[in-house]
Amino acid sequence: MLNQADITSTIKSIPWFLELDPESITRLSGIANLCSFNAGDIIFSEGEQHPIFYILLEGKVLLESFVPGHGILPIFVAESLDVIGWSSLTPMVRQKTSTARVLEYTAALSFTAESLMELCESDCELGFIFMRRLANIVASRYLNHKLHLLELISDQGK
Repeated sequence: MLNQADITSTIKSIPWFLELDPESITRLSGIANLCSFNAGDIIFSEGEQHPIFYILLEGKVLLESFVPGHGILPIFVAESLDVIGWSSLTPMVRQKTSTARVLEYTAALSFTAESLMELCESDCELGFIFMRRLANIVASRYLNHKLHLLELISDQGK
C-alpha cells in the first residue's frame, strides 16, 4: 500500500504534472488515492454518473461504447499513464461516455471529481496545466471514437 510520500513521488513521475511546482504537487497528492481492479471488473458504465477520475499506473482497461445496430464496440485500450473517467470533470455532462472494462490487473491513482475541480479552481496554475492536458485527451478520444464510427459506416456501404 502506498503511503502519502509514495503517492507524492508517483505524481511527480507522471508527465502530466512535470510543470507543477512542489506546492501544487503536494496539494494534488493530498487528494489522490491508490486503487486497483482485477481483470473483468467494470470500473464504470456508459451513461452512469461516476464522479472519479483515474490515472492508470499499470494494467489495461478497455473503453467500449454501445452503438445502436452494432452492439458494444471497443473504442480504446487505456494503459499505463493514460487517464479514464475524464467526463466526471465536465461541468454539464458528467455521465460516462463509455464503459471501462478491466482487461488485466490495473493499479491507478484516483481523484474525486469534486476535490480535483476545487483544487483546479483554487490553484490556477495547476488548473490551467491540468485542463490543457485534459482538453488534449478529450480531443484525442473524440477523434478515435469518430474514426471507429466512420469505419462502421463505410463497412455498411460495402
